[in-house]
Parts: sequence; C-alpha cells; structure tokens
Amino acid sequence: MTNQNYRVPLAFLTLSFFMWGFITCLNDIMIPHLKELFSLNYVEAMVVQFTFFGTFAIVSIPMAKVIQKIGHKKGIVTGFMVIALGCLIFLPAAAYASYGMFIFGYFIMATGVTTLQVACNPYATLLGKPETASSRLTFMQAFNSLGTTIAPFFGGILILVAGATATTVAGKIWAVQKPFIILAVALVLVGLLFAFVKLPKIDTNKSKDDSSSTVNALEDRGSIWKYKHLILGCVAIFMYVGAEVSIGSFLINYFELPELGAITGLTAASYVGYYWGGAMVGRFIGTYLLKEFAPNKIIALFSSIAIVLVVISMLTNGNIAVITIVAVGLFNSIQFPTIFSVALRGLGKYTAIGSGLLIVSIVGGAIVPIIQGSVADTVGVHHAFIIPVICYLYIVFYGLKGYDKSVFLTSK
Repeated sequence: MTNQNYRVPLAFLTLSFFMWGFITCLNDIMIPHLKELFSLNYVEAMVVQFTFFGTFAIVSIPMAKVIQKIGHKKGIVTGFMVIALGCLIFLPAAAYASYGMFIFGYFIMATGVTTLQVACNPYATLLGKPETASSRLTFMQAFNSLGTTIAPFFGGILILVAGATATTVAGKIWAVQKPFIILAVALVLVGLLFAFVKLPKIDTNKSKDDSSSTVNALEDRGSIWKYKHLILGCVAIFMYVGAEVSIGSFLINYFELPELGAITGLTAASYVGYYWGGAMVGRFIGTYLLKEFAPNKIIALFSSIAIVLVVISMLTNGNIAVITIVAVGLFNSIQFPTIFSVALRGLGKYTAIGSGLLIVSIVGGAIVPIIQGSVADTVGVHHAFIIPVICYLYIVFYGLKGYDKSVFLTSK
C-alpha cells in the first residue's frame, strides 16, 4: 500500500482522536460540579481524575496484548462501545446522587478511552513514513484538541448553566443525564461506522524503519526495558499528562478566586475551552515546525515556555494571571504526540508493547492532580501550580538529554 492510500484511514482516525479528547475534557467541567454537589475538598474532587487516568495503568498493557491479537480496527470499535457504556452509568449515578457510582462510570469510560489510545496512537505513527511520524501524530492530536476545545462549551451550557438554573432536584439530575445520553448515542454510532470502514492491517512484529530514510533502525536488544529512550519517554509522558490534566482540572476553581476576578459559570468554562483550544492551534503549528526542526528541540523549547507562563501566573493576579495560565495550552500542544512518537522510534517488534507502556504512563493524570490537590488544600490553589512546573522541568530534560540520537537526526 502506498503512502497516499493511508489518507482515508488517517481521516477516520482523526474522528477517534476528536471523540476521546471531547470525553476526557468533560472531566474539567464535571469536577467543579461534583465538588459542589457532594461538598468535596480538592483532593476528594480529584478522585475523578485519579480514577480516570489511573485506569490507564491497569488496562493499558492487557489491551495492548489484546489489540495485537484482534487488530487495531476491532480495538477501536471496542473502545467506542465501552465509553458509551460508561456514559450510560452516569444516568443512575445522577438519579441516586451516588458519587461512588459516578467514579465507577469514570472507570468504565476510561477503559474505553485507554483502548482507543492503545489502538490509535501507534497505528497513526505506522501509517506513513517513520521520519514524519511526529508530525503526523501531532496533526491528528490537533483534532483531539478540537474535541477538548468544544467540550467545555458543551459541558458549560448543558451541565454548569443548566444545573445552576434548575429549580428542582429532577432538573439538576437531568442536567447531568442529558449530555451523557447524547454522548452515548453518538459513540455507538461512531463505533458502528468504524465497524464497516476498511482499515489497513499493520503487522508491528515485522515493522521496520525505512532504511532509505534518515531514520536509523535499532537492533533488537532482547528486552523492552533496554530501550532507554522509551523508559525515559514513559516518565516524560507521566509528567506531561500530569501537568496538563492538573492545570485543566483546577482552572475553573482557579478563575473563581477573588484575586483573579471571581470568574464563574459559562465564562470560566469558556476560558477552559481557550486553554484546550490553544493546544489545538499549537498542534497545527507544530505539524509544520516538526518538519523543519528536530522533535527533541521542540519538546525542550515548548516546555521551557510553559514553565515561564505558569510561574508568571503564580506570581501575578487579575487578567495577567488568567491569560498566562490559559496560554500554557498553546505550548502543551506538541508535547504528548511528539514525546510519544520519539519514544516509539526504532522499537520494531516491540512497538505495541512500547505503546502500552507509554499509555500506562498516562497515569500521571491520576497522580499529579491528587498531589496538586493536596498542595491546594494546604497553601491554596494559586500557588499549587508549582507542581506542574516541576513536571515541565523533567520534560525539558527529556528534550535535551533523554531522547535516543541513534533513531533520528538532530542536526536540523
């Protein structure tokens, strides 16, 4: 199959990236809603993210092995159906006002999202030339960011505003149930669409880098644990997702602070949308930059700028603090897909299991928000953003020292 033949399957894959981005970002809207509904502190509220992203650590490796057997296509279909099931669990959770049932629903949804991640991320890197894998995955992740950009507006109107204006218990319950009924139906339809779409089969056990390209294939080292750039990449994914999710999870509560203008409701939700929208814009820009500059250099540069922006927000108030923290999204943009593709370079038959390990590392989105929540309960939300700063510092290290020079040229 020629590279041109990959355009159709890649186009369909963008739909998967969009949908799981949309689902994941709704957490940022649900957290303050559930925090108020169940009178939770910050650590208790962050159990949502702990459960959602902690699921990645539990099911990523098993799902990587399952997808090796059933193929990427069936894995994608399965992922959509499982997410839809999780959405439906929110219906009785809202009806019975059960926080525990909400958490269970998040576990099921996250299982489906994990399945999509394990199936789609490595698949996207393999559908084309290896030297353009970072650029290709970044472009597709831009559509993931489109989903995260739209979700806060969707959730803000149907959950935050509808819940706040509802005058009856039934109305408040419906404010939660309605959006997830819509999502469940949409997810089932998309899953059925993929069931009938013809996608090329890629045998990762036989996958090799193009010897005619500038990418150098690595020798089989006998164990996945002997690929240093993968292991350090797993830590980088842990840190990146932890930082990104922590910032997004605290934004609405952050904007509600008096020193930032006491922004609430749909306005606060729209700013969350701008944060994720920045990631979308940055990924489209990054698609070009990654064709012109070495991926590791872009990783280090964007992480350094993110550090500066977060520190400025921590040290200021009002519009400056709001604008700088929202602008971090722009420089989050290329981090995940670029780290992911760099860490997978040269793994050959270990690509699927390497992808599973990288997806496991998304557990950073479970652990780092809990840590930031603990800091926020102690010193306040404003200065708790020191935790993402620490995460970005490690990513700068990975961009400068953690990558493997033997799998791509860094002389651009």
